[in-house]
Amino acid sequence: MTGKPMRSDTERNRKNLIQAAARLFERSETPISMTEIAAEAGVSVATAYRQFTSVEEVLNAYRQDVGQLLLDYSLEQSCSGLLKLEKVSRYWIKLVRERGAAMVPMRNRRGYLERLWEGAEYLLVQADALRPALREAMEEMELPDIGDKAVFLWNILFDPREIFDLLDTVGLTEKQVGTQLMSVLVGGLRGFATANEFIAEASRSK
Repeated sequence: MTGKPMRSDTERNRKNLIQAAARLFERSETPISMTEIAAEAGVSVATAYRQFTSVEEVLNAYRQDVGQLLLDYSLEQSCSGLLKLEKVSRYWIKLVRERGAAMVPMRNRRGYLERLWEGAEYLLVQADALRPALREAMEEMELPDIGDKAVFLWNILFDPREIFDLLDTVGLTEKQVGTQLMSVLVGGLRGFATANEFIAEASRSK
């Protein structure tokens, strides 16, 4: 991008393609093509390819849009630490329930941190929403800063696929999902920050 504003028709086509891909992924259990996305959006295949080079790129743009909503919400919060982390995490669960079905099919052979540190924008925007709250929460719990291992752990627990599993398969409410995942997250952060080795015997209940 050169920094110039998009033409209105170009921006409209881009938004239509992103939303079309999201609708298709929400209801499809098989891979979809750029041709299908173009048809759903009501544009030509050539127009679709002028905007995006692949289906993955379209879906990453959708995920970035959702991540931007999370970042905007995070920046609006006046609280900090554990309270902010809880509020942002619960808002993510709400976003997943409303918009996350299209993100469930997304899988990548490369690890989360590898992609994040290489600058994947759809991951960066989400991480930017979480890093300050995670760092403040660690400080509030008097734990050392573990850097992006904190957002790595959050990403594992708050994966849209697993959130839907708890909501739809287990039957938990959004509030219950948030409460239980936050509890596990706090325990996991403590483990990452303090454990140098794992001893099974010491971990068993007394």
